Amino acid sequence: MTSTDAMNEGFATPADATPADATRADGASEAAESAREAAPDSGAESAAPLGPGPVVSRPDAAAATAAELLPRTADHFALFQDITGEELDAWATARSLASEIDRLAEAWDKADYPTELIGRLGELDLLTDGLEVPGHRALSPLGAGLVNMELSRIDGSLGTMVGVQGGLALRSIVMLGSEEQKQRWVEPIVTGTEFAAFALTEPDHGSDSVSLETVARRDGDSWVLTGEKRWIGNGANCQLSVVWARVDDETQPELHGQVSGFLVEQHLPGYEAEVITGKVALRAIHQAHIRLADVRIPLDARLPGARSFKDTSAVLFATRAGVAWGALGHATACYEAALEHATTRIQFGRPLAKAQHVQVRLSNMLQTLTSMQLYCVRLAELEAAGAIRPEQASLAKVHNTRAAREIAADARDLLGGSGILLENRVARHKADIEALHTYEGTDTMQSLIVGRSISGTSAFA
Repeated sequence: MTSTDAMNEGFATPADATPADATRADGASEAAESAREAAPDSGAESAAPLGPGPVVSRPDAAAATAAELLPRTADHFALFQDITGEELDAWATARSLASEIDRLAEAWDKADYPTELIGRLGELDLLTDGLEVPGHRALSPLGAGLVNMELSRIDGSLGTMVGVQGGLALRSIVMLGSEEQKQRWVEPIVTGTEFAAFALTEPDHGSDSVSLETVARRDGDSWVLTGEKRWIGNGANCQLSVVWARVDDETQPELHGQVSGFLVEQHLPGYEAEVITGKVALRAIHQAHIRLADVRIPLDARLPGARSFKDTSAVLFATRAGVAWGALGHATACYEAALEHATTRIQFGRPLAKAQHVQVRLSNMLQTLTSMQLYCVRLAELEAAGAIRPEQASLAKVHNTRAAREIAADARDLLGGSGILLENRVARHKADIEALHTYEGTDTMQSLIVGRSISGTSAFA
């Protein structure tokens, strides 16, 4: 079977149909006719759907063992089969949110943001993202990675909720905030009772965010913030934004002109935010365009540990490995969908998986998936040993988002026409991977970080 065959089988004309297809079609017609006869005479709205429904099974929300969470068909080197204890518990807890997959699918389709799921993540204690927060789940780098992987395997928007709320906003306060700031914000953010944003990117400064133009000007006992931010998750209709701005305060020469973080409550006068519409990726979480028009905040709203862009970068570096794990989750979901479809879809009187070409493609997908797993597991080992370097996280981010795109494209093709239906989830994963490929450092920027480390020469400017 050729690649074209694999694609076209989903759009077979009656002339192409085999006896097996005819049997399936006749059965579907009989079922539909029976449904029409049995249905009360209340109009078309009560009629049973004519289509076959999803061709890909949903994840088992009750999975609890490593073998149930990741079968060996997707864990060829058994990298995750010996996961136990708190790491396994966190992984299984994340999987339990597969029960929300219909809600997430509906939200993705409508570009709705189910913020109640942030509260649910908080109830399950999944918002710590590996941070040590007193009274909450303490996860190893491997445990945090498994949570990131599993949530993205369910839905990319769900994984991004943790990345924004826990990975970026909470981490900024835990790493760089004062004790008073931590007392006020850490608990509501980690429990998901209040929602927080990390506002760094600007309309004219994405990859070169170090050149940001938003200004925090000292005015007596206040900071006055002016500028714009874009692509900010949780930036609208939430409670808090951690805004990164350039300090204008000549009374503090060591800070003047440097980038620092400021805790800005979104209800304040001058804070205007608009949800960005028309996205084709991560549609079940909102990003905002923010305008700061002389927003006044108290002096103690500045993060005291944020004294230059190096401190901003430390937060970003800590979350970059999470993006690699998220990409692994997306890729795993796509590979599993392709494998299931190939073994259950009957064409020309046999399963697709009986074709040599299909088996080769599945094998290639597994090779790529296994390489992604190895990257992630090694990153977790390095981080646990305190030996991880920024360029290692950059390499993993580049490799895994590229690899996820490749696996998603193959999966979409192998599902034929079913691959473009949202109900089968592959198309949604494929679209969401595009966002991962760009955010928290584009492919090009991360590659330049790696290039600088191996050549000893910077090519950024």
